[in-house]
Amino acid sequence: MGQDDMREYKIGILYTAIAYIAWGVLPLYWKLIDYVPAIEILAHRIVWSLVFVLVIILISKKGNQLVTTLKEIVKNKTKLIGIIASSILITVNWATYIWAVNTDHIIDASLGYYINPLVSVLLGIIVLKERLLFWQGVSFVLAGLGVLILTLQYGSFPWVAITLALSFGFYGLTKKLAKLDSLIGLAMETMVVAPIALIYLGVLYNSGVDSFSSATFNVQLLLMGAGVVTALPLLWFAAGANRIPLSVLGILQYISPTISLVLGVFLFQEHFTKAHFITFLCIWSALLIYSFSKTKFLTSIQPKFTKDKSLGA
Repeated sequence: MGQDDMREYKIGILYTAIAYIAWGVLPLYWKLIDYVPAIEILAHRIVWSLVFVLVIILISKKGNQLVTTLKEIVKNKTKLIGIIASSILITVNWATYIWAVNTDHIIDASLGYYINPLVSVLLGIIVLKERLLFWQGVSFVLAGLGVLILTLQYGSFPWVAITLALSFGFYGLTKKLAKLDSLIGLAMETMVVAPIALIYLGVLYNSGVDSFSSATFNVQLLLMGAGVVTALPLLWFAAGANRIPLSVLGILQYISPTISLVLGVFLFQEHFTKAHFITFLCIWSALLIYSFSKTKFLTSIQPKFTKDKSLGA
């Protein structure tokens, strides 16, 4: 690796790590406005994300690129459906996450983002016809066992974790298929749902029950800042992901749910039960096995009938 490549690699690591750290500490931000209804926070997050992204697009002189991409998507039904789908998926993800944080379900949210990488891989196997090795299959079984244990222990499905994992997993898939610039993509996704968010906020304002107009200036700034804390980590992630290998990216992505888990248990004193511990142990083991599934050691000890063959479609 040359000196320039090493510099780019280090920059990539820095940008990506900062993005995941920012996502990990994001619960602290939502907790500052936890008395505001989650759906209202979501509406502000959508609107101010669009405003912030459009400002960045103008500053970076990508306005023509945005207009050109919009024209192309309007003419291409497949891409148009993809943008609408990704808009719905990220909205569901944002809404679930805000609700989870502000109703003391940070541990469940953390579990969801631990499961998410495995969901993404599973979607790649099913939709993109990617290969599944033996030890990768073992990791999926372990993860499923962990979710099953938690479900049986509490008698209810861990819908927060699964909703977050599935919505972000499918969101990633739609983004991969659309192949759009991250900044332009986020602008178009928020454009789709921003009118609904604005109508909702307008109805609240006319009814005199909105939180923004009656809030202090600091709270108003926090609601407006929801767009900044949404867009910036995505831009950092995009800047980093383009500079480092996917394998390194896969390891760094566990920074975020680990920070959230620590915050949920030690700062916000959420109840971490034995069932939670067993479930997380299964998930952590699954992620560890998956991360090393392609190493010479594990491939050398997998059953002979699966060696170098695909278990997936």
